[in-house]
Amino acid sequence: MRGLFLPVFLRVFLLLLLLAGCATEMDSRGRTETRVDVKYLAKTEIDRVADANRHEVVDGLLLIADKLYKRNPREWKKSGQASREAAVDRLRHRETGSWPELEGRREGQAAALAFSETYAGDRVAALIYGLLTMVDAAFENKEEFYLFDQLDEIKLYNSARNMEVAIWKLSNDRQAGGELFLLSNELDPAKRNLSFEREFGRLTGLLDFMAKIVADRNGRTLSRVTQSVVGGVFLPVSFLK
Repeated sequence: MRGLFLPVFLRVFLLLLLLAGCATEMDSRGRTETRVDVKYLAKTEIDRVADANRHEVVDGLLLIADKLYKRNPREWKKSGQASREAAVDRLRHRETGSWPELEGRREGQAAALAFSETYAGDRVAALIYGLLTMVDAAFENKEEFYLFDQLDEIKLYNSARNMEVAIWKLSNDRQAGGELFLLSNELDPAKRNLSFEREFGRLTGLLDFMAKIVADRNGRTLSRVTQSVVGGVFLPVSFLK
């Protein structure tokens, strides 16, 4: 019986994968046609959630970069880019571009430069490049996820806390003269604008949600430990095991 069960199990498993990868479309003559996208045969529902989650977080950070450049136009000019759009595109293609001003720094070390008195480069680029590379590391430097890919809930959790650190620093870290390193939220009652805080909050929620899903899949409990952002220290991501 055992020898017969395995082939039946495999047939059922392959059938389920096949159905998951099928899509039915209607052509111009009103006829239906079923197509199979092979890549979906190797994806679980959690893999598709991870794809969407990473995409949303990266796009959200690029949106924040654009908004920061609008409020701080002097920053993209420091990087030698032709326009604000070019500066954002540089961040979008961060892994193929050159970042000599960061001297090899990534993640927290790069993001912290945005709030350093001695840093003369593009502060928006430093901050967002740092956060983007944190997210890249949290998603194991992959853009798509498949059946046997593994994620670490602590890396995702720490990335979420780093979003909270970033918005706190944007609102509180100041230069020696008292001015903020980067303008973000507008707190003037006459023209109040908290869009930066809302977007960072959305990204934090997405990363926490993904961390919970991964913890459940890994059979672990993710206990939320209160992380004080007042110290302004970015948590490690890529060095976690």
